[in-house]
Amino acid sequence: MKRIVIKVGSHVLTENGAIAKPRMLALVELIAELKTDQYDVILVSSGAVSAGYTQLPLDRSVVANKQALAAIGQPLLLKMYQEKFARFNLLCSQVLLSADVFEETEHIAHAKVAIDTLLKNNVVPIINENDTVSVEELVFGDNDRLSAHVAHYFDASLLVILSDIDAFYDKDPNKYNDAKRRAVVNSIEESELNAEHTPNNEFATGGIVTKLQSADFLMKQDREMFLASGFDLSDVKAFLVDGEHKGGTLFKA
Repeated sequence: MKRIVIKVGSHVLTENGAIAKPRMLALVELIAELKTDQYDVILVSSGAVSAGYTQLPLDRSVVANKQALAAIGQPLLLKMYQEKFARFNLLCSQVLLSADVFEETEHIAHAKVAIDTLLKNNVVPIINENDTVSVEELVFGDNDRLSAHVAHYFDASLLVILSDIDAFYDKDPNKYNDAKRRAVVNSIEESELNAEHTPNNEFATGGIVTKLQSADFLMKQDREMFLASGFDLSDVKAFLVDGEHKGGTLFKA
């Protein structure tokens, strides 16, 4: 079995302040297809805060409100995933992690045993940061970095990030019509890693910079990352199912 981590961002999972159910279903269908194609899949999913916001529209700029929204939204998000995975006769599970889990070898080992056991029993682990109890000093802040740690410490060979950003370009494609997609990236410049974060959505916390930081972390561990669109899954399907690199960016040392 090839073990991979798929991370899906808030902008992909939400639309007009609610969970985008057709896109969630398309993601679940992709995971089901991958599992029949000899992949072990760990899903890192954003969307708890936005799911909570549909029930109680609190000001998300206040940390306490964001924690409350995560607490409301997490079970809602899992319920939606459970219903969609059930269509493919698959079980899914919730695993909430905080950044400090990855700071001690013993904690990593305990978490990995849980993940390994779920996968061995054909269950899809759905991982999210434990936003309700995470404190600022011990927080990833976005699921890009969390997913990179999950891929490394839980022995995945590849992290797939499904985003509103469909690839890494030589310049901002929103500003420059002549921006060219970089199909394969072997190294990332320090200036690119330290640029200002540019999240594209009110629920998002990352942007291209956190994705580059995640790719850099994984390349230093001899692991790979693939960045592709989460709105149109044809590029990621071609890459994972058909072995064809049509779109998206592969980060590989």
